[in-house]
Amino acid sequence: MPHIPFLSPEAPYAALAVALCLPVIYGPLKPLRRSLINTGIFFVACLLGDLVAGLISSGVTLKAAAGWLRQMAVFGEGLAVLRFFGLALFNVALPRIHVPISGILADILVIVSYIGWAFFRLNLAGVELSHLVTTSAIITAVLAISMQDTLGNLLGGLALQMDNSLEIGDWIRIDDLSGRVTDIQWRYTALLTRNGEKVVVPNSQLMKGRYYILCDKHQEHPAWRRSLDFNVDLAVPPGRVIQLVESDIAAATIAHVAGTPAPRCVLLDFGPGYAHYALRYWLLDPLPDDPTDSEVRVHILATLQRNGIRLATDDHIIHLVEEGAEHKQEVQDREMKRRLQAIEAIELFACLSDAEKQHLADHLTNAPFAKGDVMTRQGAVAHWLYIIVDGEAEAWWQPPNGERRLLETRGPGSVFGEIGLMTGAPRRATVIATSDVQAYRLDKEGFQEIIEQRPELADSLSGILQRRLERFDELERGYRATRDDDARRIPGSAAIGRKIREFFGLH
Repeated sequence: MPHIPFLSPEAPYAALAVALCLPVIYGPLKPLRRSLINTGIFFVACLLGDLVAGLISSGVTLKAAAGWLRQMAVFGEGLAVLRFFGLALFNVALPRIHVPISGILADILVIVSYIGWAFFRLNLAGVELSHLVTTSAIITAVLAISMQDTLGNLLGGLALQMDNSLEIGDWIRIDDLSGRVTDIQWRYTALLTRNGEKVVVPNSQLMKGRYYILCDKHQEHPAWRRSLDFNVDLAVPPGRVIQLVESDIAAATIAHVAGTPAPRCVLLDFGPGYAHYALRYWLLDPLPDDPTDSEVRVHILATLQRNGIRLATDDHIIHLVEEGAEHKQEVQDREMKRRLQAIEAIELFACLSDAEKQHLADHLTNAPFAKGDVMTRQGAVAHWLYIIVDGEAEAWWQPPNGERRLLETRGPGSVFGEIGLMTGAPRRATVIATSDVQAYRLDKEGFQEIIEQRPELADSLSGILQRRLERFDELERGYRATRDDDARRIPGSAAIGRKIREFFGLH
């Protein structure tokens, strides 16, 4: 390359290197653009210093100062070139060919190149390197002794990135501290807690102590096992509690709860008057740990209440609450009024007398569901119906071939399961609670006495059930093959009446 007047021989090569590196790194490294501009300004300043040194070098009095100015300018030009080249290599070229390198290691290699460039320029300037190495060794020993903690943090940060034992994005727990790793620097590792707090942990503490990585993404099933405790009265068989809780949580749609491994309910211990259980499930995202625990507890409580199981209290706890008979009667009357309103809203029971409706109301049981619970499943055989008092649910139908289809949304006053209650037929759809649902359940036994006393109800109810079947068929018709096939699927009211009589054992 031809020599440019008043500039050092190295300057044109440095300018060419910068011109080649800048287009490579300026586009991909958008977050570093301000730093790149600052480095470019530094390089231009060094070029100007190099030019000024060339202009004043002709003077005898300023020749020595011009020499030192040129040496410093050339040294600065080299530093800028090394920085640009390091960014182009470590931040652009290597990632594009899928060769990852930690940020700290890249910084160390660039710093080593700076030191090598400094020694090279000092050697050209006539400095004896052997004396310099001896002096620097003594200085290094003094610095190593006085900066043990800083060096420990630096080496710790390098080790963390080199062995990939900790990565940005990991959730970790250190004693009572838990957070997501947002940055790994030379001196510290930064964590962002669930409270939005940025916690700075020295790297040496991580290397010396023990920390836990939650939901390790390198595992086959990256999840974090959670354990929720609850107590149930000893009179309830443990097998029933375990089966009810496990099946409900496995079937429910709960965000961030893993399906595999499946939730497990275990009996941990016995206390004074109660059995101590724990539900263990796997959490997919550590961030919403408490909200997910809360949602799972809601499902556990709803499942137990729906099946008439109450959470147990310690036998040593004595409730000193005495309610008057008038208050108890008021509560019972209010509940009975609510049940009668639910019964009267059902078309199926419109032909019943007030006494018969009262009889059904006496046989209703509370059946709460949590959001995401499967209230009924298509194809299941269950001899009861549900009356929704509060909340909403969706009815889904699964065709023989194809994806399931949403039939309708049901809210307060809706009833489902009446065909199963009256004929014993399998469920026509899967009903899933889309919010917390308060419902009543009416079993076959609650209707048995009424229909035995009035067998003619089988005929009057069959017409209502036939219209209900036609409603289902109308919803499903868009997914069936032909209308003729539909007509053969729907039995007439007489056939439905026979099924009702057979199901309740009427002659």
